[in-house]
Amino acid sequence: MTYDHSKIEKKWQKIWQKNKFKSWQARNLSKKKKFYILDMFPYPSGDGLHVGHIEGYTATDIYSRYLRMNNYNVLHPMGFDAFGLPAENYAINNKVHPASVTEKNIKHFHEQMEMMGLSYDWSRDLETCDPEYYKWTQWIVLQMFHRGLAYQSTRPINWCPSCKTGLANEDLEDGKCERCKSDIIRQPMRQWFLKITDYADRLLEDLKDLDWPEGVKEMQKNWIGKSHGYEFDFSLAGREEKIGVFTTRLDTIFGATFLVLAPEYPLLENLTLPEYRSRVLQYIAQSKNKTDLARETEKEKTGVFTGSYAINPANQKRIPIWVADYVMMGYGTGAVMGVSAHDERDFTFAKKFGLEIIEVISPDGKGHILDEAYTDIDSGTLINSGPFDRTPSIPAQEKIANFIGAKKTIHYKLEDWGFDRQRYWGEPMPLIFCENCKKSVENSKPNPRNSKQISDKKFKIKNREYSLGEIINPGWVGLKEKDLPLTLPKVKYYEPTGTGESPLANIESWVKTKCPKCGFLARRETNTMPQWAGSCWYYLAFALGDKQLKLKGKDVKKFWNQKILKYWKEVDFYVGGVEHATRHLIYARFWHKFLFDLGILSNKEPFAKLVNQGLILGPDGEKMSKSRGNVVNPDEIVEKSPTVIFS
Repeated sequence: MTYDHSKIEKKWQKIWQKNKFKSWQARNLSKKKKFYILDMFPYPSGDGLHVGHIEGYTATDIYSRYLRMNNYNVLHPMGFDAFGLPAENYAINNKVHPASVTEKNIKHFHEQMEMMGLSYDWSRDLETCDPEYYKWTQWIVLQMFHRGLAYQSTRPINWCPSCKTGLANEDLEDGKCERCKSDIIRQPMRQWFLKITDYADRLLEDLKDLDWPEGVKEMQKNWIGKSHGYEFDFSLAGREEKIGVFTTRLDTIFGATFLVLAPEYPLLENLTLPEYRSRVLQYIAQSKNKTDLARETEKEKTGVFTGSYAINPANQKRIPIWVADYVMMGYGTGAVMGVSAHDERDFTFAKKFGLEIIEVISPDGKGHILDEAYTDIDSGTLINSGPFDRTPSIPAQEKIANFIGAKKTIHYKLEDWGFDRQRYWGEPMPLIFCENCKKSVENSKPNPRNSKQISDKKFKIKNREYSLGEIINPGWVGLKEKDLPLTLPKVKYYEPTGTGESPLANIESWVKTKCPKCGFLARRETNTMPQWAGSCWYYLAFALGDKQLKLKGKDVKKFWNQKILKYWKEVDFYVGGVEHATRHLIYARFWHKFLFDLGILSNKEPFAKLVNQGLILGPDGEKMSKSRGNVVNPDEIVEKSPTVIFS
C-alpha cells in the first residue's frame, strides 16, 4: 500500500479551512497564560515563499503547537509587509501594477502556508497596504510630526539610480542598494527625517534588558556609536575663524600634526587658498559619488591640501589643513585632528602625503621609530607633550582639557532616519504644504521650546493653533485625524520618475487641496513612506486584532485598547534574520518607545526574546533571496514529498 501524501494533506487542509482554523486562534484577555510568538512577516514581492521562509516558519509552528498543548493562550499570527521597494520593483520588472500583483502574490503566499499546514491565527491576518491598517501608520507619523520629531531638510542623501529613490544608510549593503545591488551616489535632495537620535541613549540603555543574541545587540551599539570625548577649537593662522574638533583621546593632542576636514565641511571652500581651489573643488565633486560606507572602509586614503594652516592649541604649532573623504560630516564636527602616530587611518594618510609623525604615548615612556601606528594607548605614558610628559595618558585628559579649554561632550554615529521615498507604492505622508500658513508662522516668529522631550505644546497665530512640528517646519500642516487614511490615488503610470519627485507629483487632482488650517489652496506631500514604516508597529496590530482595525469611529483611545495591549504586552518570542539588526529592529524599538511616551504602551520594548534562524544558501552559494533570483520553491518539493520533510 502506497502513502499518497498529496491526498492525505489536502483532506486535512479542507478540514482546517472548514473549521476556520479556530483551534489556532488566540483569545484576547483569556485567563490562560499568554505567549506571543511572531515570525518577521514576508514581503509579497515574488512568485511565492522559498524554503528559507519555510525553515523559520516551521520552527515557530512546532513551538506554537507545543505551547497550545500545554494550555497556553498562544498568539501566532501572520500577515504581509506589502508596501515599499520590494513589491514595487517586482511589479516594475513584471510590467504590472503593484496593487494587483501584490494582491495576487498574497493569495499565493496564503495558499503555500495553508499547504504547509502552518498553524497561524488567520483571524488576525493583515497587510500593510490596506488603508484600514495604514490609517494608523499615518496616525503615528502625524503624532511624531506634531511633537517635533519629524523635520524636513535638504542635504546629500543616498540615491539609487536604478530604484530612482533616496535611501537611508540602513538601506545599504556593502555600500550598495540592498534591494537591487546598484552603486549609490550622493545627491542633495529634499527629505523628511525622523529624530531617532533623540532616542539614542534609551535605545542603548535598554538593550541590557533584552534576551537577544549578543551579536545583534553589539551591532545596534556600534550603529548608534555613542562616544564620550572633548570638543575644542583650532584657530586658523592669519584668520579669525576657528575649527571645532571632537576627539575621544584628548591625551594625543600634542601629536596632532595636521587637520582633516570632510568634503562637506561648511568653511572648506572659504578657507581654501586660490591656487588650491580647483583641486579641492574637483575632490569635493568626486567624493559625492561615494557612499559613507565606501569612504570609511576604503583602504587607499585620498586627500588634497587646502593651502591653509591651523594652530594646535596645545603647543601653538602651525599644522596644515587637508580635505579627505575618510572624515564624515555626520559624526563629530566634520573635522578631525590628525594624530598619525596613534591612529591607523591618520598614519596611512601621513605616510602617503609626507606629513609629520610625532609619538606622544609610549608603553615605556621612551620614544620609538614607528613602522605602524601605536594604537594600544590605554595604559601608556605621555612623551613629547610639554608640561604633561611622563604623565599616565588617561588621567592626563582632564588636565589637558583645562589647559586648552576643552569641554566634555558626547557624540553619536547614529543619524536621523531619512524617512520618505520618491516612489508611488508606499503610505502617503499625511502632510500638506500651505504658503499662507508659512507666511503666518514666519512672520510671527514663535520661539519653540528646544527640548529632547516630545511636546504637544500649541502655538496660537491669527486665531489658529499650530503644533510644534508645524512651527519648526513653516508651511507644513498635518492632516486632521478625521481625514485619515489619506489613500493612494489609483494611477495607470506609477514608475519612478528619477527627477527627485514621486510619480504622485504629476497627479494635480490629488496634489491640490485645501489647507485644513486656514482653508487656502495647498499641496499634498507627494513622497511616500519607506517600506519599514508598516513593520514598525505591526506586532501591536496583531495583538489588537482584526476587530480593532475595522473600527469605524475616530476614537483613538478605543482603537488603542489598553486592556488588550497590557494583556499581550511585548512579543515573547520573535524570529527573523540578523540582517534586520540595524533596520527593522532598531526602527520598531524607536516607534515603540515613542508610543510608550504617549502613554499608549506600558512596556518599554517590543520584543523580549529574539532568535535569528540562520540562512539557507541558494545554488550559487549566496543568501537565498527573491531579489537575487536564487530561490528554491517549496511548491516543487511538495509535489514529490510530504510537507513533513520540512520539519
